[in-house]
Amino acid sequence: MKSDPFRVCGTGFFLSFSMLSNGNGTETLHMNRSHTVLIGRRPAWIFRRTFVVLLSVTAPLCSQAEGQSANRPNVILMMADDLGFSDLGCYGSEISTPNLDQLAADGVRLSQFYNTAKCHSSRICLLTGRYPFQAGGEAMSAGPTIAEVMKENGYFTSMTGKWHLQDQPTDRGFDRYWGHLSGATNYFTGDNTFRLNGQPWNEFGPEFYTTDANIDFATRFITEAVSSGKPFFHYIAFNAPHYPLQAKEVDIKRYKGKYSEGWDSIRQRRYQRQLDLKLIRPEFALSPRPDYIPAWHELTDKERAWEEARMEVFAAMVDCLDQNVGRLTNFLKQQNLFENTLILFCSDNGACPFERTKGRSLPASSPESYWCYDVGWAHVGNTPFRWFKQNQHEGGISSPLIAHWPAVLKNQADTISHQPGHLIDLVSTICDATNSTFPESFRNEPCTRPQGQTLLPVLKGQERIAPEFMYFQFSNNRAIRVNNWKAVSANGGRWELYDMTNDRSELNDLADSNPDKLSELIKKWHDVAENVDMAPRNLRKPASDKAPTFPEKSRTRRTARPGGVQGVENWKKPHDQMSTERRWASAIQQPSRRRSWKSPPTGWFHQAAALSNGGATKRNLTVNPDRWNPTSAFWLTGSSPENRPTRAPGNPDGLNDHRSE
Repeated sequence: MKSDPFRVCGTGFFLSFSMLSNGNGTETLHMNRSHTVLIGRRPAWIFRRTFVVLLSVTAPLCSQAEGQSANRPNVILMMADDLGFSDLGCYGSEISTPNLDQLAADGVRLSQFYNTAKCHSSRICLLTGRYPFQAGGEAMSAGPTIAEVMKENGYFTSMTGKWHLQDQPTDRGFDRYWGHLSGATNYFTGDNTFRLNGQPWNEFGPEFYTTDANIDFATRFITEAVSSGKPFFHYIAFNAPHYPLQAKEVDIKRYKGKYSEGWDSIRQRRYQRQLDLKLIRPEFALSPRPDYIPAWHELTDKERAWEEARMEVFAAMVDCLDQNVGRLTNFLKQQNLFENTLILFCSDNGACPFERTKGRSLPASSPESYWCYDVGWAHVGNTPFRWFKQNQHEGGISSPLIAHWPAVLKNQADTISHQPGHLIDLVSTICDATNSTFPESFRNEPCTRPQGQTLLPVLKGQERIAPEFMYFQFSNNRAIRVNNWKAVSANGGRWELYDMTNDRSELNDLADSNPDKLSELIKKWHDVAENVDMAPRNLRKPASDKAPTFPEKSRTRRTARPGGVQGVENWKKPHDQMSTERRWASAIQQPSRRRSWKSPPTGWFHQAAALSNGGATKRNLTVNPDRWNPTSAFWLTGSSPENRPTRAPGNPDGLNDHRSE
């Protein structure tokens, strides 16, 4: 094992280190066992076996002035996981996020920044600047990653966190990597996909927490970058706040009782704060709560306690993420790197609505727990928008974007830009900011430039030429935006049309009143899907005319839920239209019969939905198809909303661990 000693300058002292080659292409930084070093606010427990150490963050790096070019900025790109549009304080939340709020106050926020509504496809877009299939899917085989581009342009490249794609980061241009290859992980004990520079890593100690470790290793890699004399590009893919909802008890305690007023009140407060911040315009109304989410006051005491607990843990995870952003920014300041580092922060999709809880009886501070929240709080996370993760409505695809770069954006402090942007724009933005050249070939084949366009003019307060279109697709969810017109289809259901200038909340469907524009956009979507994104044929099938709803199997089963009724399974076989509707409603209550009843009979959707909404107007239901709940169809029997039952059959407390994997 070859040792190459070197010294790193601190403040008034020197430490001796050695770089040890492991014989597998990786190197490890070693120091004497007697040293104890604190990294930010956490002990260096992660180095208890190899005794790898970072420089103390109180000591500026003397190599910075010698090796780093002052003309080339460093770049830190951060992506949160399943963070909703309104989950940060600077985007309307009550969750404490002072560090990200400060970056926003000293930088630029985008109010119309888009992702793909799904974890892995958003990462493809972020890393390649192309739409998912256009980039070659999870293999990203059609062009270089941003790490490969930056490395070619003289940058030290590193990554920490979630990968969720093919190969490993060290195969795709990252000089250093620590994190997990999986799509989700246990926050306290990790999983078997953790890697350090391509090699398995399992140094999980009693104080391990994934969000903290992301920054422990980020500061380590940045230290190595500065020692190399190169500017750095570092990508942090936080797993937080993706399920399982697991948080440290000290963080959970800060939110005890904070959510006792429930999701209706919290959502209204977030919306008002967004208006006060001028993040959204008053024309963008707060979308109504879908009827498959019970009103808070309809829940039992036991149900409310469970929902409060879930949201307390989610808030604690976001809080912890923000604490670690603060650790990182403090490190950059102490190393005199902060001023000339471009920091970009975003999320991979809207809030996640899927109920998959296991181990509910265990505390969320236990590694044995596996909590989730579902549509109730996800609807809050996406305030003021509709739908969720996976859907291409604004609730699924809208993300915060915070850009901070003191050396260049000082005059833009606390600016909110309303120009649209997309994850595919980040590669071109980073290349533009760092004056990096995009390669003309990749793997010995000609390579075209990314689909995305630079956002640097937007960040500097200028108008950029709007892209010809913004395209969205995941599974059977699809959308396209051309200028201020957007066509969107959820879960393979009917196309809707919205004017984003006046109705970004997507409440006034113009499909019927403007069929020519809708046809134009549908045609455009299919053209882009086939000829630009090159999506498979099975994902380009025509949408249906059905009005979709969120699937019941992915929601928490509650005592108080719209449509809960006893005895519907006793209805007799149909002989007329009304009986057919009854039979369909009965099938909803009987899982063994659901598969043969994919959609309700035609011509009765609005009547059923109006009844299930307690007499809501047909206009609102027409423009809010996700308000329809198939389990509400039983009201067609003639029972009035005032006399409707509230209990679901066979589910007395509504609190079982129902889930969908």
